[in-house]
Amino acid sequence: MPEFATLEYENLNSAVYGKLCDALIRGQFQPGDRLKIRDLAEQFGTSVTPIRDAILRLTNDEALIFRSPRDIRIPEMSESRYREIRAIRIRLEGLAAETAAQVATSADILALEQILQENEAALKEGDRLKGTQLNQAFHFMLPQIAGLPVLDGILRRLWLQMGPHISDAYLLGGRSMIDHHYPVIEALKRHDSPAASMAIVDDILLGGKPILERIENGTIKQLRQA
Repeated sequence: MPEFATLEYENLNSAVYGKLCDALIRGQFQPGDRLKIRDLAEQFGTSVTPIRDAILRLTNDEALIFRSPRDIRIPEMSESRYREIRAIRIRLEGLAAETAAQVATSADILALEQILQENEAALKEGDRLKGTQLNQAFHFMLPQIAGLPVLDGILRRLWLQMGPHISDAYLLGGRSMIDHHYPVIEALKRHDSPAASMAIVDDILLGGKPILERIENGTIKQLRQA
């Protein structure tokens, strides 16, 4: 029946789009990387159509630059755009941490500690991809603990753009990428909402310095080449 065929097609498109979103958010791509539709279709085991549709959606999300079917790239980011996204993240992730501190259970705390422990190992091993994924998992657990699904969705859109840049700077950032997660956990243990919010803000500002430095250096390089 036609309606079932359409539903299957829509589900496939949504699945492909979701997986590409996850790849961007978790830092599996880096700024400047080129995406090839046929290669992605082979990896997903699909035709090129759902890949193309997902790429067009991600272009509308400002997560990709589509110059032509043969030139689809992860965008670089201007300093002003980074600072704008950072300012929004401070407000929204601060709210997530503040609310999470009010309701966090011992199981929630344990899960965050496990993520941080695994992140320590990834950093020690120089595993950029795993470290970036664990960093994202830590941040996204806060709105989940807080029970704020709408906020989680808004943050996903921001992280579509931020994921590749966090990944790009992760090893350069070293311990600054995870050190500020410890005060977040301690604040949640005490159910101290203001401290939790302040701790995640410190993480975004101080842990994000290597990201901003790479963006600034990239901007300077572009100006010199112009």
